[in-house]
Amino acid sequence: MTAEEALKPAVVVAGASRGIGRAIAKVAAQEGSPVVLVGRAPEQLAGAARDVQAVGGQTFALELDLVSPKAALRLQDFLTDNGLYCDTLVNSAGYGLRGPATGLPLDGQLGIIDLNVRALTDLTLTFLPAMVKRRRGGVLNIGSIAGFTPGPNMALYYASKSFVRSFSEALHEELRHTGVTVTCVAPGPVETEFLSRSGAGRAMLFKVLPRLDADRVAERAWRAYRSGRRLAVPGVSAKIVALVARMLPSAVIVPLIGRLQRRSADPCLCGSGLKYADCCGKHWRTPGSSDRAAS
Repeated sequence: MTAEEALKPAVVVAGASRGIGRAIAKVAAQEGSPVVLVGRAPEQLAGAARDVQAVGGQTFALELDLVSPKAALRLQDFLTDNGLYCDTLVNSAGYGLRGPATGLPLDGQLGIIDLNVRALTDLTLTFLPAMVKRRRGGVLNIGSIAGFTPGPNMALYYASKSFVRSFSEALHEELRHTGVTVTCVAPGPVETEFLSRSGAGRAMLFKVLPRLDADRVAERAWRAYRSGRRLAVPGVSAKIVALVARMLPSAVIVPLIGRLQRRSADPCLCGSGLKYADCCGKHWRTPGSSDRAAS
């Protein structure tokens, strides 16, 4: 028996501390494979481990900043040291910021690219070659319906999720006959800390769209991955949004999203120092419209 053959297959969940990643870890654990939880917050990782163990799963936890140098290699070493190899990779780590790109901190926006795009790509391309060699395994990438259109006032987040969807679908096609699956799951708003942490929960768009339960999204995501699907969009409302985004011209959908993600209390970008609603926002308001309608 070779050293490779002595290793056990594991499900590796990047971004397992909270949200969809944490929920997927619980679902995956029910199949019996060890689950490796990867995240930055030790207390939340410990909580995720307890959740997985409660459904009978075996867990390994690695405190790791995925944007740190050689993070993927550190994860690979951790797996080997524990007698494991990555059979399924779940890329759930990510964040967003709401607000105009020119008004948000540059470091924060570059961080979106580092985590949502670069780290996801690094992990995927680190573990995929071995999966192809074994002719088994796969990658489940957590995208968003934000990946179907540009998103003014969350420009970097939408762009990053567009990358995730495009990258995943391309890999799915490349690996079609290899026994390896790459699935992108693109839900609508999910009831997690993301909405409050990003500030998106205060925007009208995220108040209009129904919020999905993380556990239900996780179940559908895992089922789609195990079925070998290229793309899954959980939720009726999310499916409708994705369809509309594909059908309507950008000249219509992009300004609409920009308005729905702008708040009337946001500072106006013209440099006046006034709130948007009291400055350039007046040009968008019709007689008798409320301040909320201009958000």
